[in-house]
Amino acid sequence: MSNSSIRHIPWNSIPKEKLNPLLHRRLITGEKAMLAHVYLDKGAIVPLHSHHNEQFTYVIDGALHFWIGDDESEELVVRSGEVLHLPAYVPHKAEALEDTLDLDIFVPPREDWLSGTDDYLRG
Repeated sequence: MSNSSIRHIPWNSIPKEKLNPLLHRRLITGEKAMLAHVYLDKGAIVPLHSHHNEQFTYVIDGALHFWIGDDESEELVVRSGEVLHLPAYVPHKAEALEDTLDLDIFVPPREDWLSGTDDYLRG
């Protein structure tokens, strides 16, 4: 491995991207994976969506209520210190039950997040 492929990135060196008044994020992208700090104020909604990316959501602080499936029939709450694994193409929706910071890991990186075409989160 060459030294040129190694990066040290403090989270606070990355500007927060404001998606809407209740939702902000910071992204770190590698060749095959993406990390995102997602900041959700209490009441923030992530609308129902799915994607071809495998996703791990680790709640660092706070709590997220998830609805899983096209019919939103499966519900669960992921709290501080817990991880939710979402395989590719699984429809999901979330609401922040309190101010929340989560670390999302996507494989491969979310192209819609990188290009700004993630309209379901904006506005």
